Formats: sequence, structure tokens, C-alpha cells
Amino acid sequence: MALNDAAIRALKPKDRVYAVADEKGLCIEVATSGSKLWRFRYRFVGRPRVLSFGRYPEVSLKEARQRRDDARSVLRDGIDPGAERKQAKITAQFNAANTFGAVADEYIEHKLLKEGRAAVTVDKAKWLLLQLKPITGRPLAEIKSAELFAVLRRLEGQRKHETAKRCRSFASRVFRYAAATGRAESDPAAMLAGQLIAPKVKHHAAILDPHKLGELLRSIDNFQGAPITRLALQIAPHVMARPGELRQATWDEFDLEAKIWRIKAERMKMRRPHAVPLSDRVVGYLRELQQFSGPEGYLFPAFHTTRRPMSENTMNQGLRRMGYTSDEVTAHGLRTTASTLLNESGKWHPDAIERALAHGDSDAVRGIYNRGQYWDERVKMMVIIPLKQVGGYGI
Repeated sequence: MALNDAAIRALKPKDRVYAVADEKGLCIEVATSGSKLWRFRYRFVGRPRVLSFGRYPEVSLKEARQRRDDARSVLRDGIDPGAERKQAKITAQFNAANTFGAVADEYIEHKLLKEGRAAVTVDKAKWLLLQLKPITGRPLAEIKSAELFAVLRRLEGQRKHETAKRCRSFASRVFRYAAATGRAESDPAAMLAGQLIAPKVKHHAAILDPHKLGELLRSIDNFQGAPITRLALQIAPHVMARPGELRQATWDEFDLEAKIWRIKAERMKMRRPHAVPLSDRVVGYLRELQQFSGPEGYLFPAFHTTRRPMSENTMNQGLRRMGYTSDEVTAHGLRTTASTLLNESGKWHPDAIERALAHGDSDAVRGIYNRGQYWDERVKMMVIIPLKQVGGYGI
């Protein structure tokens, strides 16, 4: 006889556990404590099985019957509902442990740090992960394109178009890593390619007029701020390095006698070692710099600790103190200045200038050849870069 709520509420505990049947294998089990549990009894491949559907009245009679019918439907398909539940539980636990944030951290650890990527690359990846905070706690396997798109659109709403673009690309790398390690079946970020607002390309501000460049170089020489900042700004135009490569430079990379700065591959954007010939003027700047930060560690340490390099904004802030706006010149723009003036002079092979800028060569064999071919020309070029005659500078 089928149960009803009145009959279930009337069931009283006894000195042992007993069960009262409903129908089609469903029954309610009454414990000695008086608690009542739903059970579904069935047979699979000839063996008796029992499934628990929860406690009454938290699980109502109607809900218990629905769960029973669902289990019977699974049975008709030749599947053990008990085994299916265990698998679902394992999957849920697996997914809960493999959130987007956890897999992203693992990706950064295994794909970036262990492969020796530059510290700045790792830091950027961690920063991008912070921008994706709304989904970091979500099981990675459950994230759909629409959910990720909502996060990226919020960044676009803040006019962070470049950030949104980079976050999509980073998320795509995480999903592909998850797929390769068996924790995802697709890359929902890939479906969003081309769906974001294209960021406007903003070139680094640079001075291209020789006379104005002369004025800048004189202003740097007369800079009244911290000596280390002044020396960083004095050295930057002569070595054509990216600001990050310069500010993170360490003394063990420099051979002042041979006049060479050797930068390790892991610190370079193109992941290739790079050598910079040093002019006598730069060597002089470096010897002066040794009074403040040598003979080991960072050339340009942070003001509050020698364990970290100076902030990426320090050089730009120095330029602002001298009265130059961000639309006039930036530390990175000094590379543009050197490249433009060297190319316009017509004295140097374009490949030699590209090699000095540490730009990559798509042809690996050609790249190796060029490094040797253009070294002597680059040494001569670095002697010219001090620009003694530019805009009256140094005269």
C-alpha cells in the first residue's frame, strides 16, 4: 500500500530499525532515534542494491518518488544508478578542486616559472588572473563562453579594452592547458576571439626632433632628483634596451673591461640572450653608478629595498619632474627615438639597428648569422648614440 504524509508522520521509533514500503522499491526507514530516511531497493545484474534519497521531511514524499523514478529510468538504460551517483560525486569533487583560479595558478607555476619565463611575464600573468576574479572560484569545466564574456565586457565598460583583450588571451591559454591535462574539453575563450572592442594602438611617445632631443639630454644631465634615477635616464638612450630590461639589470651581467652587457634569455622578451656593446660614456655612467648600488645586486634598486629593482614608473616620473608630459616622451619611447634617428641617418644597416633593439628574427638561422655579422657595426653605432652633436648636446 502506498504511503502518504499522514502515515509517515505517524511512524514511531522501535527498539530496532525497521522499514515501511511505499511502492516500486521505495521505502522509508525508521531509526531507533526516530529519524526517517528514504531508501530505494533495486537489483542490478542480479545483485541487490540500495540507494539513499535523504531524510524526511527535508526530502518530501513527492521528491523521493521522483528520485526513485529517475533511478528506475537509469536502470532501464542498463546503468547502475548507484554507480552513476558515485561517479557524479567524484566528478563534482574533481571539478570543485579544479577551479579556474587553481588551474591558472598551476599553469603559471608549470608553464611559466618552470620554463624560465621572465619575471615580468609571470607578474603580468598573475595580474591578468586578478582581473578575472569573478570566475577564479568557479569549476573550470562549468565555465561557458557567455560567463567569461560577461567578465570581459565589464572590463570593456571600464574602458580597459587592452586589458580585456589580454585577459581573453590568458584565459584561453589556461583552458588549453586544462584540456591538455584532462580537466577541460573545450576552450570557451576561443569562441570570443574577435568579439571584443579592438583597443586603439597607442605608440610610446618619443622625441624625434634632434634639437628637442638635445634639450632632453641636457635636462637629464641636470636632473635634481635621485642620482640612481638620473643615471638610469642617462644610460637608457645609449643602450636601446627596453625599460624593464634596464631597470632589472644586475651587476653580474656587466663586463666593464670588455665593455659588454650580456642579458640572459629569460629576461628578454624574445627569449634569446642579448649582448649590448657599451660606449666609453656608458661605462663612465656605470662606474659612477657603482658608488650608489654596486658592486652586486641590481644596478637600479628600489628606493626602500635593494631586494627589488626600481619601479617601472620611476623613470617616467623622472621625466615628468623635468616637465615632459606622457604625450611628449616616455622611457620606452627612447628606443623609438634611437631607432628613428639611426635609420634616418642612413649610416647603418637596418638589420644592425633591429639587432641592437633585440627585435626577433623569424628566421632562426638568419638570426644567428646576423648576431655575428653586425656586432662590429653595433659597436660603432653605440659610440655614435651618445649624440654629442645632436641639438648642441655636449658642445
